[in-house]
Amino acid sequence: MTGAAALTASLEDYLEAIFNIIAEKEAVRPKDIAKRLRVSNASVTGALRALAEKGLINYAPYDVISLTPAGKTAAKDVVRRHEVLRDFFVKVLAVDEPAADEAACEMEHSIPKVILERFIQFVEFVDTCPRGGSKWISGFGYHCDHGDTQENCEKCISATLEEVKKRKRQGGGKTMAAANLKDLKPGEKGKVLKISARGEASKRIVEMGVTPGAVVEIERVAPLGDPIDIKVKGYHLSLRKEEAQGIEIEAL
Repeated sequence: MTGAAALTASLEDYLEAIFNIIAEKEAVRPKDIAKRLRVSNASVTGALRALAEKGLINYAPYDVISLTPAGKTAAKDVVRRHEVLRDFFVKVLAVDEPAADEAACEMEHSIPKVILERFIQFVEFVDTCPRGGSKWISGFGYHCDHGDTQENCEKCISATLEEVKKRKRQGGGKTMAAANLKDLKPGEKGKVLKISARGEASKRIVEMGVTPGAVVEIERVAPLGDPIDIKVKGYHLSLRKEEAQGIEIEAL
């Protein structure tokens, strides 16, 4: 993808806006982009011509705008960087979402891939560690606002040990019973334990980043249960019902 490699931060913003507008209303026109980015129509026209020259969008005056395959790939990369950063600020640093979203917009253009992946690993660690999760985040937020004491730390450790013992009792001294990914509801998360699918289905699942240890969040389930939209490692993916059935998870 040669065109995307030379994208400026401004052009990435336009590409991201086009991607998000398509997701919301399918058709994209220059006035929609101008409204979202709060820029002039002339600025939009110049950016669209630049993106078209790079082979990232299909653009003609007075016509709807669409992403080329290369443009869609580049846009997904920008969106992923934004969402990973925002999730880190919200889930780990307990920053409120509007401020997190604004900071992610400013940082998404320059963060190296190796650091982005480390952000993802840390968020997954917080989701799965017995001392992590929403209680840990709220405790950190309280610490930032009010300070903390050693007494509170001792209470936190004691409560965590009790929670670990409780989970161990529920699992009969073993890891809690596995379930299928298809059993989770929107908003619920699970840690992938095993991929039992075979052949091409297994290969496709792994290539999408759904591997043992990964944290998967259910975003949407179609009315008839197929497809299932998930989020994993910052990517938004769709799985067929039979693919989800071949993924064993531990609910978080």
